[in-house]
Amino acid sequence: MKAVITVIGKDMVGILAKVSATCADANANIIEVSQSVLQDYFAMVMLIDTENLNVDLARLDENLKKNVTGMQIHVMHEDIFNSMHRI
Repeated sequence: MKAVITVIGKDMVGILAKVSATCADANANIIEVSQSVLQDYFAMVMLIDTENLNVDLARLDENLKKNVTGMQIHVMHEDIFNSMHRI
């Protein structure tokens, strides 16, 4: 199974490093990353493999929000993400 992580907020040093480290601690394999800096704002969408997670998605979401302060972060199972974006 997969999940989508979105991160949006004011750009600062170390965002990708903190998100990646938190994913590694949860044993989430990062499959794909798309990121952009628009003027002073950082936006990232990350696709992770959740097959070997050692925490549930809700806990991963909490850990990301705790470790990467000042950003809007959401973790969503791919089925929910796909359902939300179907026409």
